[in-house]
Amino acid sequence: MNEKRWITFDLDGTLMQNPFGAWVFPEIAEAVSGRLGRHHDVVAEMVAEHEARMGSGRYVEAYDWDDILRGRFRELGLSDPFEIEGVVRKHSVYPKVRLLEGGIQEALTKLCDRGYSLAAVTNGFYKFQAPVMEALGILDLFEEVVTPERAGAGKPDPAILRQLDGRIVAHVGDRLDHDVQLANRSRIAGLLIDRNLPEELKAISPDRRVQDPRGIRLLLNKGKREDKKAAWNVLPNELLPAAMIHSVHEIQGIVDAM
Repeated sequence: MNEKRWITFDLDGTLMQNPFGAWVFPEIAEAVSGRLGRHHDVVAEMVAEHEARMGSGRYVEAYDWDDILRGRFRELGLSDPFEIEGVVRKHSVYPKVRLLEGGIQEALTKLCDRGYSLAAVTNGFYKFQAPVMEALGILDLFEEVVTPERAGAGKPDPAILRQLDGRIVAHVGDRLDHDVQLANRSRIAGLLIDRNLPEELKAISPDRRVQDPRGIRLLLNKGKREDKKAAWNVLPNELLPAAMIHSVHEIQGIVDAM
């Protein structure tokens, strides 16, 4: 039996736009304010708790939005917290959710046709991600959907990948701190996707983009945006991707050459 060759993908910001920021969180805020009878920014409190959990390495708990919301309900003296999954499903319709570029399904299908196995590796819980993926027609393209509550770990902890039997060829994502760091810690190729790459970088090969002074500067600025406490002036090696891509359509050429 041939060993599987996996390509793993982040979801939000890489393949799709989820409804949390524009639709789910505002509905939660409105519902909580309505129960209190006054305006209350519960979303800011939820995000602060999420960041605190991430900062202490509690990657699984950090994305348990139901648990975070229940905690806010207790603190506010409210009863009967609702399940966020229902709100996500309600808003998992176009254009509230969308794929981030044309031809994503076709690009993923071509990778499958070339013998690669695809896995979504996301920090979002399955019950929050699957409705969006299904609505966008990409759920069935993935052999595995790896999520923190299923894996018992979250990105950038390499343990999130342990259930994938075979060889992981590359991980594709839009964040240095979650995706590229995961890839480097796992000793696999990290492909950073940035659909806003300047034209002068698009004109050179994806692997050379990370070595070009313009690409290095772009990566450094991105790293500092992701980690506002960063004191470094040179991007740490663990955050350096193997290549930068501006489209999923560039992936096949890279992985076929590996």
